[in-house]
Amino acid sequence: MLGLAFVVMMVALDQTVVGTALPTIVAELKGFDLYAWVATSYLLASVITVPIFGRLGDHFGRKYFVVAAITVFTLASALCGMANSMLFLVLARGLQGIGGGMMVGTAFASVPDLFPEPHVRLRWQVIISSAFGIANAIGPSLGGLLTEYAGWRSVFYVNLPVGLLGMYFVARHMPLIRHHKHEGPMKLDWAGACLIAALLGSLQLFVELLPTHGMSGGMSLMAIISTAAFIGLIFREKHASHPILPLDMLRNPALASLFMLAVLMGFMMFALIFYMPLLLQGGFGLAPDVAGLLMTPLVVCITIGSISNSRLLTRIPNPAWMLYAGFILMGFSAIGITTLQQSTPHVLMVCYMVGSGLGLGFVLPNLTIFAQEAAGRAHLGIATAMIQSLRMVGGMLGTALVGTLVNHTYVSHVRAALDATHATQWFVHLRDPQILINKAAQYQLAEQLHALGQDSAALIEAARLSLVSSIHAGQMLSVVVAVIAVWQMRRLPRLHLRRQAAQKSA
Repeated sequence: MLGLAFVVMMVALDQTVVGTALPTIVAELKGFDLYAWVATSYLLASVITVPIFGRLGDHFGRKYFVVAAITVFTLASALCGMANSMLFLVLARGLQGIGGGMMVGTAFASVPDLFPEPHVRLRWQVIISSAFGIANAIGPSLGGLLTEYAGWRSVFYVNLPVGLLGMYFVARHMPLIRHHKHEGPMKLDWAGACLIAALLGSLQLFVELLPTHGMSGGMSLMAIISTAAFIGLIFREKHASHPILPLDMLRNPALASLFMLAVLMGFMMFALIFYMPLLLQGGFGLAPDVAGLLMTPLVVCITIGSISNSRLLTRIPNPAWMLYAGFILMGFSAIGITTLQQSTPHVLMVCYMVGSGLGLGFVLPNLTIFAQEAAGRAHLGIATAMIQSLRMVGGMLGTALVGTLVNHTYVSHVRAALDATHATQWFVHLRDPQILINKAAQYQLAEQLHALGQDSAALIEAARLSLVSSIHAGQMLSVVVAVIAVWQMRRLPRLHLRRQAAQKSA
């Protein structure tokens, strides 16, 4: 469990540390058009590998896959730290996503392997939640401090010692548990895996490029590929002897509802983690370390919410109430974030981060626990993997849709602001929000404007206001998603985790 805790900590560190450092990374490497792809390349690679290794772990045991995942993730982190261009970073993040997908697909399913009884598992789950929370708690501040004083490359190198510790404990102490024995080689559904890759990859490209290119021939092709891959996947999984996506799980109403909630939760979570630092640093002009401190309550409260959840879950009549509470808290916090301005007191910003963190703490562990109970032993590994994978699908869609909306809203607002001040010739300098974070670029622009007798501070402020309003628009999508999630929970059948735990403890 200590080894698995380090594995979870490494994944959580990567999410929070990189999110805080990302605006600075983009400012140095250039290429704001690839901002969202630093996240989505990781998510896309992860979402494809999670179900594959979730299924492999069911049949061959999970220990060796966890070891391989740590190795790939650690090496990819080193490559990210050596990146000299945004394209290289995006590719390295994709490799990192493969390792992350292997870890998520196997590490989380290892906990019910070790502790099959739900009430025992809930107690041990606190270790995983605490590891996740500790990494999240120090992540934003650590990311800000490392970016400010050691350079952004150090935020990737911080994974190396954590990975080595995880490798030691997992390789030395984790047992190899196998639930299935096969005669001859295992037939993995590679065709299904390729169809999943085609579906998600073409969907990502379609969402990301449609606003820029319109419904061109290339975009039409992406839409056709997505549709064909979806139809082909359904047909393939119905007839495969060892389907990577068992469709009978989707006929379980509890699992179907939980899978949809995982997508919606991932959308809100990643839209917040990746664009809140941009709001604080680019929109409000805060230093990376200050932005990290303001983000810290979010991740600290994920831990507090998870630990509180483990105490409350078996003591309330309907465990689903925790999901309601989580999504409602996240929705109200998203509404609050859409009202933030540079003059907003930091205390109020912290309150919204606390609400989001507690909401995530109530939702994150419960989706996994409820899915494991609803799936039963036959589909435990793949159900756990599907929850994690669909959360990443939601994150992929969230970062892509919010990123597209933020980018295009920002560009249109900046153009309108420059038109109003008859300074459209400076649009080429301000069309990329990275200038709001790059102090050296701001200084150069200020010198050019000063030589022409123009007010650089007013133009920079207009760009900041444009970025703030565009991120507000992106966060409104999260509010809509929260409403959909609360509505979706009406379809979730009543779960009886409390009664099962009581019976087993008796």
